[in-house]
Amino acid sequence: MEKIGVDNQGISLMAPKSLSLVLKLPQVGLREALILKQEMLSLGGDVALPRKIFNFFPQDYQILLLGNLKIYQKLVSKLEGQYFKLPQIAQTLKKTINNYQKENFTLSWRDYTLFLNKRTYLMGILNVTPDSFSDGGKFLKKEKAVDHALKMVEEGVDIIDIGGRSTRPGSKEINFQEELSRVIPVIEELSSRIKVPISIDTYRAKVAEEAIAAGASMVNDISGLNFDPQMGEVVAKNQVPVIVMHIKGTPENMQYNPQYEDLILEIITYLRESINKAVKFGVPEDKIIIDPGIGFGKTVAHNLEIIKRLKEFKILGRPISIGTSRKSFLANVLGLPTGEKIEERREGTMASVAVSAYQGASLFRVHDVKETKKVIKVVEAIKLGLEFRP
Repeated sequence: MEKIGVDNQGISLMAPKSLSLVLKLPQVGLREALILKQEMLSLGGDVALPRKIFNFFPQDYQILLLGNLKIYQKLVSKLEGQYFKLPQIAQTLKKTINNYQKENFTLSWRDYTLFLNKRTYLMGILNVTPDSFSDGGKFLKKEKAVDHALKMVEEGVDIIDIGGRSTRPGSKEINFQEELSRVIPVIEELSSRIKVPISIDTYRAKVAEEAIAAGASMVNDISGLNFDPQMGEVVAKNQVPVIVMHIKGTPENMQYNPQYEDLILEIITYLRESINKAVKFGVPEDKIIIDPGIGFGKTVAHNLEIIKRLKEFKILGRPISIGTSRKSFLANVLGLPTGEKIEERREGTMASVAVSAYQGASLFRVHDVKETKKVIKVVEAIKLGLEFRP
């Protein structure tokens, strides 16, 4: 519109008409569903209703709203003064649309600031474990772990993510003392030698607390604050950012035939509950990052579907982190032997990173920093234009 000379007031009036959204409401009562149908039709939109609703049985139904942003804005205004549960639906729609439109997130804490979505950030994976799927045993000694972290920093990584407990499918539990003994010496050494933030990859509150005291300033919790009831308190007390991830089951059993009735809806619901839990503990919402959990209780088809529909997670209004690096679903897609020649998954990793970045992910957990950085540079140039490159 700017290029053809439309004035600013005209752009503000017409731009909402250009953004079409299909919104799914999973639990809507009979009366509310039928009223929504009529209201949307009157505004130029529509509502897709299940056939069985016309039996007029009073229960909750899943419905789909079809319209553009302008129509939804008018709908919200109309519903706010109506009866039944329509005002609550109006608030849900209003928040969902506002969240979906969020483009830039500023994450500031201590001496660090990340401009998520304005640019894409890389979180270098440092597994101080004997049994991680990709590099188990390679960095178990402190010296080797520190050297690898320094190499990733030299290659341009933005965050170092240190984990002392493998969460690969089928991995066995270890006690927290063992986990601490692996990560704390590495964190203490690195905190005095690098200027990028250090993240602790753990679901144990005690490990997170000790890691923060040793120099970590970020928590990456694969359980979304659900495995340890004290984790939210630790994050809130220390006022550090947290990545809340979706997992179905536990690392020991998560890949035993995972099934979903509605994959994306169930993950969004889980992550929304994690966000709410964090906020109740006192974690500022602007310090929360979400992760759909590629490979954590997902089949190959599930992982591909998540990447394909990654934009839908924008309705949570938080920046999206994702980790596809060298994971087994890539071996399956590429026809590679599972568990062998992990490095041959690199090209598949880069393809998944490119698509995920284009779909809205702004933070990536990666093994191959230098290669991923090149991929991201091209994606950002396509999405934002060369003038936006830092």
